[in-house]
Amino acid sequence: MRCGADGIAGIMLAGLAAGSLWTLPARAAPPAAPAPAASSATGLKSDGPTQPAKVQDGQYTDKNGDPTYHITDDGKKVDWYTMSGYLRYNANCIVCHGPDGMGSTYAPSLVDALKGMDYAHFAGIIVGGKKDVNAAQELVMPAFGDNRNVMCYMPDIYTYLRARSDGALGRNRPPEHEPKPAAFEKAEDACMK
Repeated sequence: MRCGADGIAGIMLAGLAAGSLWTLPARAAPPAAPAPAASSATGLKSDGPTQPAKVQDGQYTDKNGDPTYHITDDGKKVDWYTMSGYLRYNANCIVCHGPDGMGSTYAPSLVDALKGMDYAHFAGIIVGGKKDVNAAQELVMPAFGDNRNVMCYMPDIYTYLRARSDGALGRNRPPEHEPKPAAFEKAEDACMK
């Protein structure tokens, strides 16, 4: 019997190949439940250069369907997924990539890396890892495809780092956040099983 996390990694890789990575089991509604209606984010203004095009169950996406942030009150209030990404980044990524995604002597700045990286590319590196070798150094990003603490929250981590990369969110913990959506809690429970 295969581990549930292996199934998640397989779905992630298949999603990358199909170009529909955003539809993850961690964010999918239970099969018996009708899909919640997505609403247009027209009229919603977010701090920073990236503006949400759609919001569904408290999760914002851009015009390409990639996860994005919704930050208001001059950076003082963030959406739930950005807050979750902050928490998950600090639980899983800070050790190598340093505080606030700024990098370290051990691993590069993710704030800089995301300036030219879309969600599919980011997810591919998280799932499969990455190795950069040159004469001066060998950088290795391990694969996290079997780590539920990363895989179940990958869009959240991306959203947080995207906000940092765009300059919409400063360093340190966001002071306020939107409430946790019920859909987030259901998806989290389903993914962690």
